[in-house]
Amino acid sequence: MKIQINTDKNIEGHARLENYFSGELEKGLARFEDKITRIEVHFGDENGEKFSLNDKKCVLEVRIVNLQPLTVTEHADTLEKAFSGALAKAKKSLTTTFEKLKAH
Repeated sequence: MKIQINTDKNIEGHARLENYFSGELEKGLARFEDKITRIEVHFGDENGEKFSLNDKKCVLEVRIVNLQPLTVTEHADTLEKAFSGALAKAKKSLTTTFEKLKAH
């Protein structure tokens, strides 16, 4: 499972940020590891320097073997909260997807 982390010009992307979020993805999606080829994480700050509630955005794009990519988006007031919300949505969607596949 390859993990790629992207940030917009308003978010500083550094090794500590990448290591933390990569580790959380590996732990959070470990049970789907053999079904996922790649995960792309996109962080953004929609208002740049200005302060606003829920202006941090995290988009997770999960590439699944032999299926269409799954994309989830979460907005929050911090990157960590946005990431956590997006990860929870991705887990729920992946669980639902694979349960439906098992049923058929």
